Amino acid sequence: MIRVVLADDHTLVRHGLRTLLGMAGDLELVGEAADGIEAMELVRATSPDVLLLDVRMPRADGLRVVRDLTLEGRLPATLALTTFDDEDAALEIMAAGARGFLLKDVRLEQLVDALRVVASGGTALRPGLSERVERAVAARRGAPSPNVLSPPDAPVDSGAITERELDVLRLLVAGYSNREIGRALFLAEGTVKNYVSNILCKLGVRDRIRAVIKAIERGVV
Repeated sequence: MIRVVLADDHTLVRHGLRTLLGMAGDLELVGEAADGIEAMELVRATSPDVLLLDVRMPRADGLRVVRDLTLEGRLPATLALTTFDDEDAALEIMAAGARGFLLKDVRLEQLVDALRVVASGGTALRPGLSERVERAVAARRGAPSPNVLSPPDAPVDSGAITERELDVLRLLVAGYSNREIGRALFLAEGTVKNYVSNILCKLGVRDRIRAVIKAIERGVV
């Protein structure tokens, strides 16, 4: 049996998913949560095989749930569900540690198959998700982890990512804001902004999302 925790703030959605999951003989619903804080508490209490997680919830959204449980080493195989077709949200939550991202209009058999796939260690992405997300996820799962973000055959030079910048970059990938990074690393928010600017410059990208993609593709995170 695949033990599942379901987290969604809409009662009717939870009821519908509960009914649908009950139709699959190898899935067992071990808990339901109406917000992100409840979801984390349930995961800690039940240690499920899979977390079926709404992306947008009160108290703590899906990204925070994934990020916090990952930092605790308690994140189960996680399949994110959302009503909104948001590619950046998909990239962020997958980079933070989720194994799947589907829209809520998915058919029952697709949802059940996706739960089985992520439970077995695979990745389940909605059909048509752009190549950049698929490439980033594939790189995160299988790429080696060099110490710097220089090209593999290039010598280390002054343009390489420093250890402190790497700390900041890892938290960027985990979805932290500048303020949250500052709290985690005991830095002023202005100092964090300077680190982020340096990282974007060294990676040759224009924004945080592209920095996350490039970091994953290089196998640093």
